[in-house]
Amino acid sequence: MSVNYHRVPFERYADDVIVHCRTEREAEEVRRAIAERLRGCGLELHPEKTKIVYCKDELRKGRYTNEKFDFLGYEFRTRTSKSRTGKIFPNFSPAISSKAAKVIRDTIRSWKLPKCSDKAIEDLSRLYNPIIRGWFQYYGRFYRTALYSIIRQLDRELVLWAKRKFKKLRQHVRRARHWIARISRSCPELFAHWQLARSTAP
Repeated sequence: MSVNYHRVPFERYADDVIVHCRTEREAEEVRRAIAERLRGCGLELHPEKTKIVYCKDELRKGRYTNEKFDFLGYEFRTRTSKSRTGKIFPNFSPAISSKAAKVIRDTIRSWKLPKCSDKAIEDLSRLYNPIIRGWFQYYGRFYRTALYSIIRQLDRELVLWAKRKFKKLRQHVRRARHWIARISRSCPELFAHWQLARSTAP
């Protein structure tokens, strides 16, 4: 890339590479050159993962077979954005990928929070908030509203925990939900997703 395509920006992480081309013709040329270079090293491009993606946005309004891709847990695709002046426009931007979000939700379920009724909510915070904070610091950098499914999953698990923890909430989902909501407002520092929800609230 530095010798033959020094004007074409690219990113690499391990064996994943993104190359930013200006036209489809240039993208095809670069892909052929990379494939040839790899063959010289006894390697080859992944036949399914290697593809040309059209970054559709306000200026690029055409259609193409591939209009999105995943990279480092993010999904890059066309999303609705708002400018500083309030204008709504299509923008090609990243957000947590569906696959990464599912892995996180499955991890949360594996904690079995409802069965931790022997622990106080502060104990749960000490155990899990460092992990939650890491997720939201990484995936919350772009398009934070895409994290709402994870926020809902966490609060759902905490509601079920509260139902088993306190007798007065055992048969009352709504009361348990309101109790968790009150704690999130009075002590938002307990869980990182509470702080994120407050910062992204309209």
